[in-house]
Amino acid sequence: MKASIYGDSGLEKYRSTILRRHEKYQLKVAELTSGSDLSDAANGYLFYGLHAYPDKWVLREWAPNATAVYLMGDFNHWQIDLKYAFYPIPGGNWELELPLETLQHGMLFKLWVKWEDGAGERIPAYIRRVVQDDVSKIFSAQVWQPEPYVWKYDQPKEEIAPIIYEAHIGMSGEEENVATYNHFREKVLPYIADMGYNTIQLMAIQEHPYYGSFGYQVSNFFAPSSRFGTPEELKELIDTAHKLNIRVVLDIVHSHSVINEADGLSRFDGTFDLYFHSGERGTHSVWNSRCFDYGKNEVLAFLLSNCKYWLEEFKFDGFRFDGVTSMMYYDHGIGRDFTNYSMYYDGNQDEDAIVYLTLANKLIHEVNSLAFTIAEDVSGMPGLASSIENFGIGFDYRMAMGIADFWVKILKDKKDEEWHVGDMFYELTNKRKEEKTISYVESHDQAMVGDKTLIFNLLDSLMYTNMNVFERNTKVDRGLALHKMIRLATLATAGNGYLTFMGNEFGHPEWIDFPRLGNDWSYKYARRQWSLLTDTNLRYRFLAEFEKEMLGLINKQDIFLFRPFAIIQSTPDQVLIFKRNNLVFIFNFNPTKSFTDYGFEVDKGQYKIVLNSDDSEFDGFDRVDDNYDYSTLSIKGKDVLRVYIPARTAFVLEKQ
Repeated sequence: MKASIYGDSGLEKYRSTILRRHEKYQLKVAELTSGSDLSDAANGYLFYGLHAYPDKWVLREWAPNATAVYLMGDFNHWQIDLKYAFYPIPGGNWELELPLETLQHGMLFKLWVKWEDGAGERIPAYIRRVVQDDVSKIFSAQVWQPEPYVWKYDQPKEEIAPIIYEAHIGMSGEEENVATYNHFREKVLPYIADMGYNTIQLMAIQEHPYYGSFGYQVSNFFAPSSRFGTPEELKELIDTAHKLNIRVVLDIVHSHSVINEADGLSRFDGTFDLYFHSGERGTHSVWNSRCFDYGKNEVLAFLLSNCKYWLEEFKFDGFRFDGVTSMMYYDHGIGRDFTNYSMYYDGNQDEDAIVYLTLANKLIHEVNSLAFTIAEDVSGMPGLASSIENFGIGFDYRMAMGIADFWVKILKDKKDEEWHVGDMFYELTNKRKEEKTISYVESHDQAMVGDKTLIFNLLDSLMYTNMNVFERNTKVDRGLALHKMIRLATLATAGNGYLTFMGNEFGHPEWIDFPRLGNDWSYKYARRQWSLLTDTNLRYRFLAEFEKEMLGLINKQDIFLFRPFAIIQSTPDQVLIFKRNNLVFIFNFNPTKSFTDYGFEVDKGQYKIVLNSDDSEFDGFDRVDDNYDYSTLSIKGKDVLRVYIPARTAFVLEKQ
């Protein structure tokens, strides 16, 4: 009897489609590698771009439609000069050799690319350093040949469940400006380590012309954003994180590219379809960006090389792939609700993109067997986080994106008395058993202006007026209690990992709004107010303290090796109790009713409270005695615990 695809009998009718996609992947591997490792086919970054050899500089570019290519820059007063003309070499490539004394570290340069009916300035596709002029705002490539960074610490070797801190370097400072790699390393990294996160997901690292794009309109895929500092400073940040046994994941954007021509890849050699599809398919209608043609081997080589580059040169520990849904469907998944399996196999799928994602996962694990990948997909494509050997696409994890939407919906549409804990437990645990997932209450998406963070949904304007410790406010008490309970419930039921965006753990009171014309180019909302954590007159610090204790507890327990087991899902009481490993999680979402001697069946033995949202150290009311030893009672042949559960409280019992 044949094994079910991904262990799911419901996919049997689509077996032939799934196997055909896998065969296309296998054929593409054979085509790209000619029997060698895929890693050998991903060395484009070592061939293309600017390279210094012992006796010369060499610059190579792929521009098959070009009729001439020139180098211009500081060294020749930005003139088009035959001395700096490239010569064509096989494969649509162009090459230029220069004496070592021609270029010096820090010089600026660009390409002048000519084609049959036009010409234009271009920045090399594989360039590793791009800077923007403070006055003209024009981007240029920069010769970057400093002393090589000397790595001091090994990458973490232990495979652990990722507890992820999603972070943006530029907005990580409190001042109204762009923070730096050094600032993040010195000021934010120690805080992340102290809180108990074991992974950092860095956003907006690939160079992007418009700061307000949050890094999702990439122009220069191999260049770390210079607005935050130098490549060596980014390396030191990653190295220091490794010293703290923290893994660093790059939020990589291979789903599209900025539409810009002078500082991006669009019309690089005068054609619209060099790296991208031609016509309407080549432009994303919502994002106003260019869509890669994953069917071209040269594009595959470019993107695969980009993955290897960040792993090898910067020692990133993995990637979170952005916009995977947009890649996998011809219509980018726009306006579609994926309600049944047929929608994943109805011909709307870009199988070239699916093959690329599979290739990328194979390559990444080939280069570093401990590296891990995360897919951001709202469609729920089966097999996305299944192994390639089992005909999957090969991601290690997928984001459980529906959970954040569930919390938003329940807060907006339901009164507190209407919260259905059975529905809640179902939504929090409804994940494909065969695929690892990472849960979150809120990522950067919920923090953007126009959306609402959890704390904003709970408190609204009270965040600004009633967060002092000198007076109680029942609405604020409710908000802080639910903030703690919702985050604990999400972490405790998470499939295989957890994520939060920078500042959300302490209820950061501001949304994110990058400098733009509409806000007079203000940085007021593109920063993080860390001082709120140390202000003893305010209540934000209590939320951070709870998050720290919550993560500390989870980090001590191997809960992700066990599935949550429901014990009580009482709709009338609004009490949810479930077990995971040696921990029993008890939630009373009832806004008014507390329960005395609430009984439920558990494993025989003694239990002790190890985390309590109602403790005064977390701004609670100390209604439960944490020092009390709970022992099971034998009632009608069952082992039962009886506990006092105050309204709007969550606590965790550990079997002793």
